[in-house]
Amino acid sequence: MRPCLIAPAIAMAAASLLAACGTLGPKAGATAELTPTGAITPNPTVGKVSFTALEHGVRVKGEVRGFAPGTEHGFHIHEKGDCGDNGNASGGHFNPAGGTHGKFAAPGSHAGELPSLVADANGVARFSVDVHTISMTEGAANNIIGRALVVHRDRDDFTTQPAGNSGPRIACGIIARS
Repeated sequence: MRPCLIAPAIAMAAASLLAACGTLGPKAGATAELTPTGAITPNPTVGKVSFTALEHGVRVKGEVRGFAPGTEHGFHIHEKGDCGDNGNASGGHFNPAGGTHGKFAAPGSHAGELPSLVADANGVARFSVDVHTISMTEGAANNIIGRALVVHRDRDDFTTQPAGNSGPRIACGIIARS
């Protein structure tokens, strides 16, 4: 190769490598916009939750508003991507491995278990948690894309089967790629 062509060839190779790295970009993401169901009135419960793929699991991060200050609420991923019928169309908790209902990250619990939401003095719950029982990988049994994210009226007792006795579904959103 002639010397005057080497520099442009190196520049093109470097640009190609950078472009290839750029296609890796940020990790895969999804969001769920939580809106009130008609299960209770009035119901100001709304929120936005983001999902970021991790090497082993998914980071679930967000904010939910409209709670009474200091209250605790069950929070789960449900099996169906349907928020109809006051959130009841979302089915039961997402449970591809056939586990039992329990606390978030407890051995043998449903994959859809999330930590309870606890409202601050302003009625806002903020959270960020890494969940290692779910994924956003197409075709995987534990893929959460297209499933419902549900907020319940009451605290989860972590023992009552199959759903923790956490009351009506007061907010719901579908997890969709962003």
